[in-house]
Amino acid sequence: MKILLDECAPLPLARVLVGHECITAQACGWGGYKNGDLLRLAEGKFEVFLTADKNLRYQQNLIGRALPILEVSTNDVRRLRAASSLILAALSDLSPGEYRTIQIP
Repeated sequence: MKILLDECAPLPLARVLVGHECITAQACGWGGYKNGDLLRLAEGKFEVFLTADKNLRYQQNLIGRALPILEVSTNDVRRLRAASSLILAALSDLSPGEYRTIQIP
């Protein structure tokens, strides 16, 4: 699965998502873009947008988007590593256009 990591998602998270192709917004040349622009650019190029931005769903009109968004509740790398199976399970179960938040212990 091709995953776009938001700027607020830590880069080491890519190593946790074994079996998936993870690319950061910065690596795409999209660093500093506002969320709405970033989501428009990602549509059709990525299969999932992964973020730790808790305000994204309130700031953007997500109706009609095909790109699923997975929000993790923290950007703490240690906690994300420990919860890798939870994140991988959520990724495998996302539907097009779905917005899902997972709480990382």
